Amino acid sequence: MKNWKPIFIENSRLPVWLSVIAPIDIGAITLGFIVIARGVMNEKTKRHETIHYQQYLETGFIGFLLFYFWDYIYNYAKYKDGRKSYLSIRAEREAYMFENQEDYLETRVRWFWLYGLPENQETNT
Repeated sequence: MKNWKPIFIENSRLPVWLSVIAPIDIGAITLGFIVIARGVMNEKTKRHETIHYQQYLETGFIGFLLFYFWDYIYNYAKYKDGRKSYLSIRAEREAYMFENQEDYLETRVRWFWLYGLPENQETNT
């Protein structure tokens, strides 16, 4: 499963529409086995979204969404700031921390985003 890649769909309006309700401007979104982007994805974006795809594989579609939304709601209650809450989601922290590391997907430790991340690690965004 470590070498599996999602299906990439580029030049979609879905991220634009979702950005209306999201606390951030969405450039790409991973929904299970599919990554949908508003434009053409560079390698950094593909790596970021593939990290999310691997997280989906670890927890299943529903499990990933439960962890993701739980983290967002918990962090929103803590920070009262949508962008900071989003950046504090464990799945996002792993993806942002390692999106620039070209070999990360080959060396990635399963479940790292749930048990291995430092508590208040800053992301590179």
